[in-house]
Amino acid sequence: MTLDQVAIGEEVRITKVGGEGELRCRLLDMGLIPKTMVRVQKVAPMGDPIEIWLRGYELTIRKEDAGKIEVTK
Repeated sequence: MTLDQVAIGEEVRITKVGGEGELRCRLLDMGLIPKTMVRVQKVAPMGDPIEIWLRGYELTIRKEDAGKIEVTK
C-alpha cells in the first residue's frame, strides 16, 4: 500500500521511499524515512495535497509524491 491510499486518521509505518534523484532526497530530508510512523491528518477537497503528521510536526505533500512512499499498517 502507498501513502496516498491511507484513510484520514489512520496511522501507518513507512517501509520504502521511492522516487529518483532530487525528489527522493527531498522526501528523506523531510523525515520520510523507513520505519517512521505517520498519520494522515487531512486531505484537500479535491484530493490533493495530503497533510500528514510525523515526528512531532505536520507536513503537506502532493498526492503524486505520496504515491511513491510505501507503507504498512
